[in-house]
Amino acid sequence: MTPSAPSSSSGPDLPSLTSAQVREVDRLAAGRFRVPVEWLMEAAGWQVARHCQGRAAVVCGHGNNGGDGLAAARHLHRWGRLGGIACTDRGALKGPAALEAEALEAIGVEIGADLEFADAQIIVDALLGTGLSRPPAGKYAEWIRAINDAGKQVVAVDIPSGLETDTGQALDPTVRADLTVTLGLPKPGLRRLDGPGLAGTVWVVDIGIPFEAYAAVGAKVPHDLYSMQDQVRLL
Repeated sequence: MTPSAPSSSSGPDLPSLTSAQVREVDRLAAGRFRVPVEWLMEAAGWQVARHCQGRAAVVCGHGNNGGDGLAAARHLHRWGRLGGIACTDRGALKGPAALEAEALEAIGVEIGADLEFADAQIIVDALLGTGLSRPPAGKYAEWIRAINDAGKQVVAVDIPSGLETDTGQALDPTVRADLTVTLGLPKPGLRRLDGPGLAGTVWVVDIGIPFEAYAAVGAKVPHDLYSMQDQVRLL
């Protein structure tokens, strides 16, 4: 089953956030504007989950991108559509991502250490996010290759794992996504892809980041961007 999303207007004129701007926006949201990362992660997980129109296996790293995936897994479980979840290192999760793992385990969902796609139509890629600065290695590289070889539809969280956020360069290896749910605002690399079929259809979704935080990093966002809808199509 191909992942789909509700129709919406296109957003080619939206500003993009570089990896450095993403870090600063997260810092400002939590510090100056009192919107904690936990709130944003929960909203991100819900947005990702609703784009999975079928049973989904969630594959998580142990950073905040993985935390978004864990939040998505909990919603998928609630809706009867979770086909498994694995994390590169459950013990390395910390902060908001660890809280998401604890919430998932509290309802009886086991976070596996190995990939299992047999019970899923879709794979959610929540391995690596905008902070990637070098080619994936070790377990991350192994799991990216496994995702690409699985023959399933792939939904990427924020940006396909292995894709360089600012340049669009596909590092070795990079997830090939059918659909990317990018959070808050687009990332430059999604507009500069160095090859077709890397990000698939791209939806930009609202996760509750204060527009004042965007303005503080120089990103001018239309005040009514999400007033009538909570997502816009980028590609």
